[in-house]
Amino acid sequence: MTPAYVGMGANLGEPKKQLAAAWQALEGVPNTRALARSSLYRSAPIGYENQPDFFNCVAQIETSLEAHALFEQLQKIESRLGRVRSFQNAPRTIDLDLLLYGEDRIETPALTVPHPRMHERAFVLAPLVELDPAIVIPGHGAAADLLRACRDQQVERIDA
Repeated sequence: MTPAYVGMGANLGEPKKQLAAAWQALEGVPNTRALARSSLYRSAPIGYENQPDFFNCVAQIETSLEAHALFEQLQKIESRLGRVRSFQNAPRTIDLDLLLYGEDRIETPALTVPHPRMHERAFVLAPLVELDPAIVIPGHGAAADLLRACRDQQVERIDA
């Protein structure tokens, strides 16, 4: 089994309910165990800023699926939960990102792991460090150190 981390975010409809539904869906992914989910965090949107705040968390899983098969499962969950890809950084009902897949570094047209820019985003790093304070992002270093470098980004923990 390979350890993996999935970033989860939503800012349309009822984000807390959608994140709970995504967590439940992760528990049903074949050959995969959902181990833990971080607290929820609220953050301002990045990129396209004329939209509601995001609610984010990170799921810790382990899987025997290869990375691309896991990524396909995440996209199927997004589709079932009403994800529409209208434009980059658009508001969304759900967003599931494969952040880390073991210590692998993957770069294909469909998938990049570690997830691009995760090392620069407090809304990813804070819940990731909550789950594993010693986690290292391949090619970037300790997530806790990277989080300290993102001090200027407003991220609010909203539940435990």
